[in-house]
Amino acid sequence: MPSEDLRSQVLELAKIAEECPEPLRLKCFELLLSDYLENRRKLSESKTDESTVDAASDRHEPDSSAATPPAAQGNEEIGNSDLHVKARRFLERYGVTMEQLNNLFYKESGQIRPLFEDLRTTRTAESQIRIALLQALQNGITSGEFQFDGERVREECQLRKCYDRGNFSANFKNNAQLFDGFDKYEKQASTIRLSDEGRKELAQVMKELQ
Repeated sequence: MPSEDLRSQVLELAKIAEECPEPLRLKCFELLLSDYLENRRKLSESKTDESTVDAASDRHEPDSSAATPPAAQGNEEIGNSDLHVKARRFLERYGVTMEQLNNLFYKESGQIRPLFEDLRTTRTAESQIRIALLQALQNGITSGEFQFDGERVREECQLRKCYDRGNFSANFKNNAQLFDGFDKYEKQASTIRLSDEGRKELAQVMKELQ
């Protein structure tokens, strides 16, 4: 059955045709109806085309912000020219590649930022030491000084939920061979430099985190 809208419109066209002289009423009605049906068909096709375009757009046009690669957002890979000469020697000495370095850190607006999330250990003490080593690397990339601030290590341990307040100082002391001239941890002198053994351990950690 025709829809109420179509029925109403046909009746309206019939009323218009009745205003014409008797011999022309039928012809007038046919022309009005034909024109109305043609316009209705075109409108229906137009809506169908728009729906098709919208559906295709949803399928094939990804969100521009989500698809923007890191480089376009101001993030860059670390290049040889970004490395302090001591950092270059460190990579060469311990057989660490630039690719392995870039898997762990990136450059953002000239600053070196960490890229890694998983420390690949569930042990609290080992997590603390790995954070310290990687912070030393982050400093050493541009300054050549492979050292870290113990209080910044404390902060990151808290953020990563691997902070052992009672053993924080003891964890450093138990790994004293990794730190140059280390005797005990003191908040007032919290800068700690890696020893040769510490740099060797850092290189091993970098490889394990790939």
